[in-house]
Amino acid sequence: MSRVRSFLLLQGVCSPFFLRLADGLKADGHQVHKINFNAGDWLYWGGRSASNYRGRLADLQDFLDQKYRTLGITDQVLFGDCRPVHRPAVAHGQALGIRTHVFEEGYFRPHWVTLERDGVNTHSLLPRDPNWFADVGRRLPAPAPVQPFVSPFRIRAMHDIAYHSAGFWNPVAFPRYRTHAPVSAATEYAGYARRLPMLRYHAPRDDALIQGLLRDATPFYVLPLQLGSDAQIREHSMFNDMAEVIEYVLASFARHAPAQSRLVIKNHPLDIGLDQHARTIRGLAAHYDVAGRVDYIETGNLDALLSHARGTVTVNSTVGASSLGLNCPTLALSNPIYHLPGLTFQGTLDDFWRNGTPPDAALFTHFRNTVIHTTQVNGGFYCRDGIALAVAGSRRLLAAERSPLEEWL
Repeated sequence: MSRVRSFLLLQGVCSPFFLRLADGLKADGHQVHKINFNAGDWLYWGGRSASNYRGRLADLQDFLDQKYRTLGITDQVLFGDCRPVHRPAVAHGQALGIRTHVFEEGYFRPHWVTLERDGVNTHSLLPRDPNWFADVGRRLPAPAPVQPFVSPFRIRAMHDIAYHSAGFWNPVAFPRYRTHAPVSAATEYAGYARRLPMLRYHAPRDDALIQGLLRDATPFYVLPLQLGSDAQIREHSMFNDMAEVIEYVLASFARHAPAQSRLVIKNHPLDIGLDQHARTIRGLAAHYDVAGRVDYIETGNLDALLSHARGTVTVNSTVGASSLGLNCPTLALSNPIYHLPGLTFQGTLDDFWRNGTPPDAALFTHFRNTVIHTTQVNGGFYCRDGIALAVAGSRRLLAAERSPLEEWL
């Protein structure tokens, strides 16, 4: 039986998830404390008792140290380990022997969230050893059926708007708070207001392009774009933004891809439309003399593309895992958890165009089952059903002396 623990909740997602999680942990007999860093945090904490940090980022470690000691903190819980307000907590908590639990969007979506100790993504404790995955995967029981739920985008958007609208009070209530996002919420919403209504006009054209590629058996590769604002790009890759990724891939494609092949570049569904990817791609395609071989789409059936592509090139997107699951040759330009010999192509991008090979299907099955068993919780962060599932699945894991991953290391 796990002992009673004292949890400190830092920043969560823009939803009631942390509030519901706190209720569950308290119902299990644990102590729960919260630090709010901005008015959105305060709003989604429901006005409950909490500590409000209004100081400078440089002084945050001392503030946390005082909270750790006076509150007897044993565990801290946060969403995303790369946020500026979380970096001091992760480093200092580890030095003091405080367990850090990191939530993140699921490695496999849409019905999973990630929960790991110490770090996620590149900071994950998951071994980078295919033999370990094969060994553990063979010994794991059959995975339990996933419980599906529907999480409409409008619910996520509603929470996001409410959270950031509360930021109107930040200059007064949290004057030193600075967001980790590269653009303001107002700029982001303005971008969505322009882009989202246009998707209905792009969809018929994009669908026709995909159907044409499949009908004509055209050899093509896929480059799924990621959000340039995401920590996966800013913190866990050699690129500063997606424009650099596009140029890097196009330059190699022009020099080394088979002459009759095409490159399909698909935008991220949550892109806010400020980076003008279409214009960037047109200019670079012309510069590298591949204008007639590059297609850019805003929408479309990504699984259909991946199922028929000669290969997928990604930085570290979860689309890479989807590509592997569909037996598509995949190259990662960074070091995601699935970048393993036997799964992703281990050579250079220049070599990938002609020499990419499909992943080992058995290894991928072991990899997927192991990652789900050790780091994934069935549930979501935004809709009521998803939150209820995620809270129920997280409570036992947060309180356990050893995480599912630690049991296998």
